[in-house]
Amino acid sequence: MNLIWKLLRRHISAGQLAGFFLANMLGMLTVLLSVQFYEDILPAFGGEDSFIKNTYIILSKQIAAGSSLRGEAQTFTDADIADIAGQRFARSVGRFTASQYQVYASLSMGGSQMGTSMFFESVPDDFVDVEWPPLREGEVPIILPRSYLALYNFGFAQSQSLPKLSEGVVSMIQLDLRLRGEGGAERQLKGRVVGFSTRLNTVLVPASFMQTSNEELAPSAEPQPTRVIIDVNNPADDAIATFVQEHGYELEDNSLEAGRTTYFLKIVAGIVMAVGLLISVLSFYILMLSIFLLVQKNSDKLQNLLLIGYSPARVSLPYQLLTISLNVLVLLLAIALLLWVRHLYLERLWQIFPAMSEGPLTPSLLVGFGIFIVVSFFNIIAIRRKINCLTRA
Repeated sequence: MNLIWKLLRRHISAGQLAGFFLANMLGMLTVLLSVQFYEDILPAFGGEDSFIKNTYIILSKQIAAGSSLRGEAQTFTDADIADIAGQRFARSVGRFTASQYQVYASLSMGGSQMGTSMFFESVPDDFVDVEWPPLREGEVPIILPRSYLALYNFGFAQSQSLPKLSEGVVSMIQLDLRLRGEGGAERQLKGRVVGFSTRLNTVLVPASFMQTSNEELAPSAEPQPTRVIIDVNNPADDAIATFVQEHGYELEDNSLEAGRTTYFLKIVAGIVMAVGLLISVLSFYILMLSIFLLVQKNSDKLQNLLLIGYSPARVSLPYQLLTISLNVLVLLLAIALLLWVRHLYLERLWQIFPAMSEGPLTPSLLVGFGIFIVVSFFNIIAIRRKINCLTRA
């Protein structure tokens, strides 16, 4: 063994090995950083500490050109809803049910009466972000979108010199409702606003009231949902964006932006990782060329060692130990640099997302160890084959 080490040290090129070391460390660090940055930034989009708090998305079908003129409704069939419920991102699905009768609401203020036609919708109670009060005889609880109150206060009221209303004041106002259905069937009820929703942009009534009123006033009509609400596992799941685009659906608000951002993040991380792997592959060839040059320079002496009884495995061992030692140093230094760089960018991220939790280190460490195993394995095989070629020379 000592004799082989002496032969190895005589023709070793420090410059070539340094080139391999730096190139391999750069490739390893690039791969580890891309994996770790993705793991650290992902909670800001889809974890419990995410700035995307809403886990509900509202889905509708795109209105085809001319379909509205022909009176065609873009409704969801039972098969459509079953397909949505079967997706991995969906925890539960609720239907929007619309009133199948005419609704007229009026309000008496200061001796004058104001009224307007309106509509009702309902969703299963589990999807409503305001608790329904117990139903009273002759009274309909109503939930309005919070945006409606903002439009009135900062748009209509301000331009018409009307008083601005708080949520508490609106909840004290009682509406006179006239519901008119098939065959002149009519009901007179009182309406009361019981809350304001930030999740649902519609005029909501309880699902139980919607069912009984539709059966009473429009018994021949079959309500078909034009929208569905989905409780999703992660609103940043890029599978949502893919599903919506493939089926031609539309999402309310900007719910799709989270999925698109996460998808873009995955693409960037994948590109950076590919660049790092490419650098690692090139550094692998640099090391192989260096080792092959060492073997070629010592080929006569190595052949003599093989002829006097040294086995190919014993002759290969010093070269293999050299490459494994370099690979170990590369891995350890890359991990140390990863922890340092990670500390720097986490401080910046916590300034933007104070409640964000850092991602686990395990994935990047496993990737680094996997690259070390693969590179070292191919190094050992290539060196052994090169030494075996000397035995046949």
